[in-house]
Amino acid sequence: MAELSHAQEMKERLTPSLTSGHPSYHDVTEAVSIISEVKTHRNWYIALAITTSITGIMGLMLAYLVATGVGVWGNNGPVGWGWDITNFVFWIGIGHAGTLISAILFLFRQKWRTSINRFAEAMTLFAVACAGIYPAVHIGRPWRAYWLFPIPNEFLSMWQNFRSPLLWDVFAVSTYATVSALFWYVGLIPDLATFRDRATTKGKQLAYGVASLGWRGSATHWKNYEKAYMILAGLSTPLVLSVHTIVSFDFAVSILPGWHTTIFPPYFVAGAIFSGFAMVVTLMVIVRWIYKVEHLVTMTHLENMNKVILATGTIVGYAYATEFFTAWYSGNPYESYVFFVSRATGPYAWAYWSMISCNVISPQFFWFKKLRTSLPFMFVISIIVNIGMWFERFVIIATSLHRDYLPASWGYFRPTFVDILTFFGTFGLFLTLFVFFTRFLPIIAISEVKGMMAQTHHEEHFLDEAVAASEGKQPVGAAH
Repeated sequence: MAELSHAQEMKERLTPSLTSGHPSYHDVTEAVSIISEVKTHRNWYIALAITTSITGIMGLMLAYLVATGVGVWGNNGPVGWGWDITNFVFWIGIGHAGTLISAILFLFRQKWRTSINRFAEAMTLFAVACAGIYPAVHIGRPWRAYWLFPIPNEFLSMWQNFRSPLLWDVFAVSTYATVSALFWYVGLIPDLATFRDRATTKGKQLAYGVASLGWRGSATHWKNYEKAYMILAGLSTPLVLSVHTIVSFDFAVSILPGWHTTIFPPYFVAGAIFSGFAMVVTLMVIVRWIYKVEHLVTMTHLENMNKVILATGTIVGYAYATEFFTAWYSGNPYESYVFFVSRATGPYAWAYWSMISCNVISPQFFWFKKLRTSLPFMFVISIIVNIGMWFERFVIIATSLHRDYLPASWGYFRPTFVDILTFFGTFGLFLTLFVFFTRFLPIIAISEVKGMMAQTHHEEHFLDEAVAASEGKQPVGAAH
C-alpha cells in the first residue's frame, strides 16, 4: 500500500499538465508556425502603425535633446539625475525575467519554462535596447559616447576611470545584451529550420535557411546545440545577479544618505526579477489570447509566474523595511531624515506610498489561488507592479537628491514634456520590436515544448507501470 500511494502521489505531481487538450507534436508545430505563415492581418498593420508612431515621438524628442542639450530635461540642482536614470534602471530591470526563465530555470530542469522562455528572452533584448538609449544621451554629448569604452586615447590624454561604477555599467550591460542575444538565437535555430522547411516562398526559404545555419536535425547537430545551449545558460546565470548588482553600485558606492547602503545589490536584483516577471505576465496574457495558444501557455505557467511575483514582491517589501531599520539603528540623523521625513512624509510622499501600495500590498493577493489564476486580475496586478517598480526607481533617485545638506539648495524635480514623451516613446520602441517578433519568429520554443512532452509522456508511462505493479496487475505490454 505504501508503494501504491507513493506511485500515485508521484503521478499526481505531474499534473496539472503543461499543455492542455493533449496536443500531438504536429499540433504544437502547427499552432506556433501558423502565426507566421498566415496572411498578415490588417490589425497587425494597425498595431505596427501605432507603435512606430510612438517610437517616432521618441526619435523627435531625442533629436531635440541632442540639438538643444540636456537642459530640456527637468534635471536641476540638486536633482542631477532625474527621469533619465530612473528609466534606464527601470528598463534594465524589465529584462531580467527573460534570463532567469531561460537560464536558471533551465539549469534547475524546470519544465514549466518551456512555453514562455522564448517570449521572455525576446523581451529581455527589447528592454535592454530601450535602456541603452538613456546612457548614450545622458552624457550630454552622444557623439562622444565612445569615451565610455576602454579605448586608449592619447590625443586627448584621457583614460577611462575603471573605479567608476558608471564604466562598470558599460561592461555589464553590453555583456548581458551580447550573451542574452546569443542565448536567444541559439535556442531559435531548430525552430527556424522548421520554418524554413515549411516556407512556401523563395524569400522565406532563403531568410530562414540562412538564419538556421544549415540545421538538419542530425545527432551531431543536436549534440552541438545542447552543448552550446548549456554553456550559454551557464554564462547567463551569473549575469542575472551581476548586471543589476552593478547598476545598484551606481548608487551604493556613493556617500549620499539613502544610497549608501549594502542592501542595494540583492534589493535591486529581487526588484528586477519582480518587475520582469510582471511584464512577462502582462504581455503573455494578451499574446496567448490573440494567437490562440492557450493550450501551450496554460494556467500552470501563469500561476507559477504569479508565485514568483509574490515571492520577489515579499523580498522587496522586506528590503523596504530593512532600509528603515538601518536608518534608525545607525543613529545617523541624515540617513533618518531621508527615510522618515523626506520619503515618508516629505514632498514626494505621494510617490513613496504609491510605491508601497503597488509593490508590497498588491502582490499579496496572489496568496489566494482563485486570484492568481484569474486572467483579468493577474493582468491588472502585473501592470500595477510595473508602475510601482518605476516609482521605486524614482523614489530612490529623486527623494535622495532633492534635499541635500544645504537647505538653501533644496529643489523639487518636475519632468518636462521631453522627459515624459521620451519615456513614452521607449514603450513604442519596445512594442514595435515585439510586434515584429510575434509576426516573423516562433514565439514559443517548438523543439523544447516537444522535448518536455516526450519526457512527461515517458514519466507518465513509467508511473502507470509502477501503479499497475503495486496493484498486482500486469503492466501494459508486459505480455509482449
